[in-house]
Amino acid sequence: MPMAAPTPIKCDLAVVGGGLAGGLIALAVARQRPELKIVLVEQEQHFGGNHIWSFFASDIAPEHRWLTAPLVTYGWSGYDVHFPAHSRSLDNIYYTIESERLDWLLRHNLPASSLLAGRTVKAVSPRLVVLDGAQRINAGGVIDARGVADYHHLDCGWQKFTGQLMQLSEPHDLTRPIVMDATVEQYDGYRFVYVLPFGMDKVFVEDTYYSDKPDLDRRVMAQRIAAYADGKGWQVERVLREETGVLPVVMGGDLENYWASGSGRTAKAGARGAFLHPVTSYSLPDAVRNAIYISELPDYDGDRLNMLMRQRAQEHWKSGNFYRILNRMLFRASEPSERYKILERFYRLKPGLIERFYAGQSTSGDKARILSGKPPVPIGKALQAIRARKKKR
Repeated sequence: MPMAAPTPIKCDLAVVGGGLAGGLIALAVARQRPELKIVLVEQEQHFGGNHIWSFFASDIAPEHRWLTAPLVTYGWSGYDVHFPAHSRSLDNIYYTIESERLDWLLRHNLPASSLLAGRTVKAVSPRLVVLDGAQRINAGGVIDARGVADYHHLDCGWQKFTGQLMQLSEPHDLTRPIVMDATVEQYDGYRFVYVLPFGMDKVFVEDTYYSDKPDLDRRVMAQRIAAYADGKGWQVERVLREETGVLPVVMGGDLENYWASGSGRTAKAGARGAFLHPVTSYSLPDAVRNAIYISELPDYDGDRLNMLMRQRAQEHWKSGNFYRILNRMLFRASEPSERYKILERFYRLKPGLIERFYAGQSTSGDKARILSGKPPVPIGKALQAIRARKKKR
């Protein structure tokens, strides 16, 4: 005798994907609209994955910081960058969030009935989520935040990395993060090491590449991290955690087909909706903005959600045109071993310009300043990169 189908779950808003984008939406809506029933679905047993996210204080509008403040696990008053011909200290406050903290906050701010971990999503539509075991979620609206859709619709370079949190046998001497150390030997495009000092005797070291190919050799990158630590004189007792990733650095493409490739007419957030900074590939600033925006909507009708989030994605894509030009200059107008010179020149500019760049809010004056003066790439190739955008459009 066939088993009866499970009783459908009913809610006002279903968020599919319990990573950064989905988790922030759930937290924001739970805070702003406590009368509503939210369901957050994640295929892993814990929310947030295995990630360390960092951001500048200037990335988040003051009126939105109530959402990020409880998530912060570390903070510093400034950061350093190092290049072969230039080093600099900047005073912008820098914060880090660990995925374990996101998981903890979700479990302490939402009822257990709202959190479905370890569940496989079979299908989504504007008002329906179908899970394993034929479990259905009937929602007023659905937001898909499960990560990347089909990147074949986008023209991409790649930012790839391996990071390790290391327990040292003795205290390190760092007091501030090193956001970019490009004094290391250059392999596979623009390479830099990213360093976060966690306490007196723990340090997170990430080996990062702006590469033409998404291939990632974790073993080789781990060896280079070990060599970097050894060069600093750090004695590593053990590796406490490891994170790897390959992020798109978008140079162009077809947003409409990319949007359609990730669950069609269903509203999307995070990388699923192409809400990424084109140059840094970071999604946290946009994830915060979208979470606040969604939490302030008067209703969560699925079709209306899709229309609104698609409009936001189109606006985000349009505002990223300048950054995609810079990406084409980085990847197509410079030799891989010379790419660091573009970032070295960038970090000679004014602090305010740098802050607005990372926040994805560069002014017209900022853009003119970034492109003015003697370019660090051959001018002919730079012009070809800019014309490539116009031809593609």
